[in-house]
Amino acid sequence: MVGFLIHTVVLAIAIGITANVVPGVSVTSWIALAIAALVLGLVNAVVRPLLLILTLPITVLTLGLFYLVVNGAAFALAAAIVPGFQLAGWKAAILGALLTSVVSWFLGIFVKRD
Repeated sequence: MVGFLIHTVVLAIAIGITANVVPGVSVTSWIALAIAALVLGLVNAVVRPLLLILTLPITVLTLGLFYLVVNGAAFALAAAIVPGFQLAGWKAAILGALLTSVVSWFLGIFVKRD
């Protein structure tokens, strides 16, 4: 349970940084940020693996570049579910998903995992 909470906090920080850096990604409040982190974690755990399996042929044909679109779609789905978390379009979704992944990976290096 503590690991899930730490992961959610790291994801919330990553989304907050993304909202400040990427034009077209906005979060209106701290509560929306916390809910966005929870929903994005849930979408990444449940929906994204299904999308990866369904889009595997096109991902192989594009040598993995379509994986960016799948991540952007998962990011956009989380934004569509959470009020107060908005995206301006697909470019913002793909760049936001990419930056959120990189920032959460980087922050995860410094977090002690049990």
